Amino acid sequence: MRVLQLSDPHLLADPRGRCRGRDPLAQLHHGWHQALAQLAAPPDLLLISGDLCQDESWGGYVQLRRFLAASVAPAGIPVALLPGNHDHPALLQAVLARSGAALAPALVPLGPWDLLLLSTHRPAAVEGWIEPGQLAWLARQLASGEGPLLVGLHHPPVLLGSGSALDALALQRPERLLELLLASERVRGVVFGHIHQHWQGGLDRPAGGAPLLLWGCPSTLAAFNAVQPCPLGRPDWPGGRLLELGATGVIRTRLLRWPPLDAD
Repeated sequence: MRVLQLSDPHLLADPRGRCRGRDPLAQLHHGWHQALAQLAAPPDLLLISGDLCQDESWGGYVQLRRFLAASVAPAGIPVALLPGNHDHPALLQAVLARSGAALAPALVPLGPWDLLLLSTHRPAAVEGWIEPGQLAWLARQLASGEGPLLVGLHHPPVLLGSGSALDALALQRPERLLELLLASERVRGVVFGHIHQHWQGGLDRPAGGAPLLLWGCPSTLAAFNAVQPCPLGRPDWPGGRLLELGATGVIRTRLLRWPPLDAD
């Protein structure tokens, strides 16, 4: 199974509005087509991992719904959406609930795999959190299935290192989440957005075995200062990530980059 992750489009109610000096809707359309052009075949699912709507508006989610209906639905590709700090979960639910997209928290079957979506949105805060009720739901999901799991959330559940300023905006008090994920051999990887850059790392499990792998995703809009070197040598370009979920439970990833629309 192949998951295409895009992240942090920061859409606006005004379809011609600008965020960080760019047109976020045009950049999202551009990124979608650029990503597809770099893949040998269409993905089995599109995951957009948060900060969907910069102004947290009804109109911004309408722009997202129209994009999905015009560009993604005709290809028959399922969609999963995560709320970020720049989101309004109630409006997201109201506008997108009937679109067919999976909205966090949710468990999405992907052949022998499952994609587990967590919401880390915290009202009126940039940093993330996961409420106790959702952690209890997560524990039940981990205990009730058998196949390998990929977990998606918006905020990074670990510190990025190198004294990154983004560490102060990461998931707050992640200890219980990490305890659950590291204790379950079903969980093979974690993907997140929020940081507008490529990042990869791993965590050792207390009981031994294969480490838990983690990947951050660039934004379709604009890049933040990179903590790790970009493997493609393009840290300032928008991008995404392809995740290939193997039948044996192994994850292979491929970083995608493309020039922004306003590049020379």
